[in-house]
Amino acid sequence: MYAGMLGVGIYGGGWGATNEGWLVQSSFTTDELICSWGWDGWTKFNELNFSEDFTQLLNHYNALMPTISETTIDLEKIQGIQMDDKIKSQYLAELKALRGHYSWILYNLYGPVPIRLNATEASDPKTQPIARPTKDWMVAQIEKDYKEALAVLPTAKELPAADFGRFTKDACLMGLMKLYMHEKRWTDAITTGREIQQLGHSLQPSYKEVFAYKNKGNSTEVILAIPCRTDATNTNLWLACSMPGNYVDPGGSAITQWGGYKMPWKTYDKFDQTDQRLSVLLSKWPTDGGKIFDARANNYIGAIPMKYGPDPSAISEEQGTNIVVWRYADVLLLLAEAINETQGPVKEAYDLLNMVRSRAVVPLYSLGQFNQAEFKKKLMDERLFELWGEGSRREDMIRWGTYIQRAKDNGSVFAKSDFELYPLPRKVINESKGIVQQNAGY
Repeated sequence: MYAGMLGVGIYGGGWGATNEGWLVQSSFTTDELICSWGWDGWTKFNELNFSEDFTQLLNHYNALMPTISETTIDLEKIQGIQMDDKIKSQYLAELKALRGHYSWILYNLYGPVPIRLNATEASDPKTQPIARPTKDWMVAQIEKDYKEALAVLPTAKELPAADFGRFTKDACLMGLMKLYMHEKRWTDAITTGREIQQLGHSLQPSYKEVFAYKNKGNSTEVILAIPCRTDATNTNLWLACSMPGNYVDPGGSAITQWGGYKMPWKTYDKFDQTDQRLSVLLSKWPTDGGKIFDARANNYIGAIPMKYGPDPSAISEEQGTNIVVWRYADVLLLLAEAINETQGPVKEAYDLLNMVRSRAVVPLYSLGQFNQAEFKKKLMDERLFELWGEGSRREDMIRWGTYIQRAKDNGSVFAKSDFELYPLPRKVINESKGIVQQNAGY
């Protein structure tokens, strides 16, 4: 069931690094990234030029809906298997966590969708279509799956090293916090964030090291990751998609370099130029003979979003550096935002924001420096600086009401409020004979 994390067989899908994945689309439909490759879909992403014929917008639905049905079937099958009760309980909880996670991804992208919770119906190809549920039902079901899972699963600290990458209590709480922020249930988000704070997480001293190859399950910051190995199914394609052909790794690692992804200069220039996070966001880089290449001076359309460190054993585009899904810095910033929404910019909110800024070695903010709206704007910027390329930007901008406006401000004539949600596949609408309704605007 973990195959859904990378799009169930879709190359670089899910939390992976290609145009097929929701992580990459979160960057390319916002101000985070643009691409220098010729495929017209990159421009369509950025302009929010969406339609029912845009295959890459539909793949998540096509992959995860049957995966959720399979999870529902497996939940019933396991109930009838003779095994140790503790192990059975953990397997059931893990499946519920995955179902909650995949349901959240679908809800985030498409709104409420007709997931199957009855195993008999889910296993029968002749089962009649069901209508899309209400928003309240969908949110409650995601919440229920996560809560039932976290009541059983071990914490990240308790998880055996061999099980790294599997869902934990910590990851379920993070999933709930994301859901609550999406629904603007600020008090629930604060309560959940404070629960995560009690689980022993902390920021790693170095931002760059969070994404290094050697960070193999030994981080107090990473809450959920996808373990990657060059000799296994799960691999990391980010460097191949991002690194330019003339880059020479100072450590001597061989990197496949397709050089497509860029952060536009307009976004890059928002960073304080002393920000340590720029160590993996390159405006200049080493080339042959130790020469330094200046991207802006050579008319590149943006900086290079390196993000991940190279795997010294890699011999192709497939790297073994783990893919970070969720981490503690995200918790701190979400918690600061929720506190600001309910109480204004109080000391706790400043402290949480400054914890993240302190690691980046940028000037800290002082209590009373901003009003509530100004503090929110600083948080919005900080989430960009800290979390670019990690799949948060789209949901953040939708929550803030800036997702559509950003595209319009950049000149898009296609962007409209309906496009906060993707279209469902036309096949689903047609085969249901109208029982499943399309999202507005398509």
